Amino acid sequence: MRSIKTLVRCVLFTVIGLGVLPDRALAQDVAPLRLSLEDARMRAVIASHRLAEARATAAAAEAVVEIRQAADRPLVGVSSGYTRTSHVIPFFVPGSTGAPVVTPTALYPDIPDNYRARLDLQWPIYNGGRTDALERAARAEASAAAAEIGSAQADLRLEVTRAFWAMVTAQSAAEVLRQSLARAEAHVEDVRQRFTAGLVPPNEIASAEAQASRERMFLIEAENQRALASAELARVIGVDLRQPIETIDTLELLPPAVSPLDTLVAEARSTRDERRALELRVTAADEQQNAAEAGRRPTISITSGFDYARPNPRIFPRADRWDDFWEAGVTVGWSLWDGGRTRAETLQAANVAVATRQRLAEFDSVLALEVRQRMLEIDSGRAAVAAAADSVRAAAEAQRVVNERYKAGVISQTEALDANVALLQAELDRTRAIASVRLAEARLDRALGR
Repeated sequence: MRSIKTLVRCVLFTVIGLGVLPDRALAQDVAPLRLSLEDARMRAVIASHRLAEARATAAAAEAVVEIRQAADRPLVGVSSGYTRTSHVIPFFVPGSTGAPVVTPTALYPDIPDNYRARLDLQWPIYNGGRTDALERAARAEASAAAAEIGSAQADLRLEVTRAFWAMVTAQSAAEVLRQSLARAEAHVEDVRQRFTAGLVPPNEIASAEAQASRERMFLIEAENQRALASAELARVIGVDLRQPIETIDTLELLPPAVSPLDTLVAEARSTRDERRALELRVTAADEQQNAAEAGRRPTISITSGFDYARPNPRIFPRADRWDDFWEAGVTVGWSLWDGGRTRAETLQAANVAVATRQRLAEFDSVLALEVRQRMLEIDSGRAAVAAAADSVRAAAEAQRVVNERYKAGVISQTEALDANVALLQAELDRTRAIASVRLAEARLDRALGR
């Protein structure tokens, strides 16, 4: 039985090793990818599927413009064919009576083989301005689609920035926990030496080891968070999720750039691609309304054609020979009543224009609030960073004093452990506060359309 269990264990370990070791070997063999924030943004622009979709949508909108332009151009077509008909009884009339021999004339001969070829021309020269309005609407839609590419790029920059700073935060938190674990392990060694010297009871060793184990657990959790943040950043920039990534930029803050709220709101209104797209869609809706109203006006077009057939049905009497025939004309059409279709199309286009204007007004009303909110977030975040920095200095000084008093035997180990935990918490709070400011700055840039 033991041999069977041993064999099963060996098989399981072999299967697990075959499935897991290649990934681990890949993670160990591949050199880490060192990235700055700008490098990550450039890689994300190349790999983004959303940007590719936006570009394809803009290209489709440009194709619609070409379609509208082609509606004003003449249409030239060529057709040919062959038709086999059943035999018919020819229809003859008497010939000239002055001739020595009267020869009947076939007015409708039996010609079962019919060949035809036609060159056709159609050219709409006036349709009440409908085509021009549709072309202008298509151009506005194409420009709006191009503006949405810029909006997608801004969203992508924010997404990359969020993933990048999440990874930097995870790295910094792991480094803080690594230093705290080193202090906790050093404290465990100190407690063991004091126990050997008979200065502390054995339960203090267990307390110190428990604190070190807790911080080791926190470090493992932080490393897992870092791996998850690295995988998210790798997904955004289009590399393998198992690719090790190292960030170059640090969390240290730059001096704040102070600008008046009105200036920032004006900048946002002039640079936000979403607002420009809405303005262009208002223009497109107005042009769609003009195109719908053009249905009440007459249309004029030129038609022309050239036929070459055997027999040619335009030639009388029919004859089994090749004949040509041409025609040219002007067609005028005016829909006097269409059951209310033109009125309904005009009403629909007018309501779309009103709805788009309301969306633009709503965007303008929210824009100032969004900019103000991001500025307040940055102010609050910088205040939190300053407070966290003071807390770190105070906790570090308290930990130094407590450790000296503990070594002197004045206080218990519980107070020393509490001081270490307080320093760890203060350092983590400072890291999170700096990351929050970085993210708030990225959101402000997004609100400003930068």
